[in-house]
Amino acid sequence: MTITSTQTSETTFQRCGWCSHDPLYQHYHDHEWGKPSHDRQQLFEMLCLEGQQAGLSWITVLKKRDCYRQCFFDFLPEKVAQLGEDDIDQYLQNPGLIRHAGKLNAIVANARAWLALEQQGIHMVEWLWSFVNAKLQPQAIQNYTQNPVQTADSLAMSKSLKKAGFKFVGPTTCYAFMQAAGLVNDHEAGCSSRLLASH
Repeated sequence: MTITSTQTSETTFQRCGWCSHDPLYQHYHDHEWGKPSHDRQQLFEMLCLEGQQAGLSWITVLKKRDCYRQCFFDFLPEKVAQLGEDDIDQYLQNPGLIRHAGKLNAIVANARAWLALEQQGIHMVEWLWSFVNAKLQPQAIQNYTQNPVQTADSLAMSKSLKKAGFKFVGPTTCYAFMQAAGLVNDHEAGCSSRLLASH
């Protein structure tokens, strides 16, 4: 078991072993990761940010998150879709972002693909949740190293997203999104957030 803990005056709060002692990381773990989200804007944000992580650590993205939110209109798809090449060229000079042209352009492409699906009458929140049969999938993980990097569900999501024009949405990225947005509960069995994430 690789659980980390924080001692308080009342109790010991247990965290998953992947969570470092960085306060930003701990807050993310305790209040967001694995907690089911049905918020349109938040789901779009997490799908895009997981794509930004490709090849990097999540804490790198997390530390730049505020800058992403500022540059990409809090991830409102309607506004992100209006960004053009000049905007991305400017963003490539911004040290607050991951300066990778493909990744930054992917956020714009994803916004346009998202809106195109909605124009077809697809409810994006329900559609994303349909890949787990609209129900949080609890896992029985004792150690975070036992978590899969992708599943049949994330592979299906990846194929559908790519077909719709989304970028940086491979099956591993999609599974990380499912974990982050609470479509699956991959908190370790001894983690204090595990029960909270299920509600």
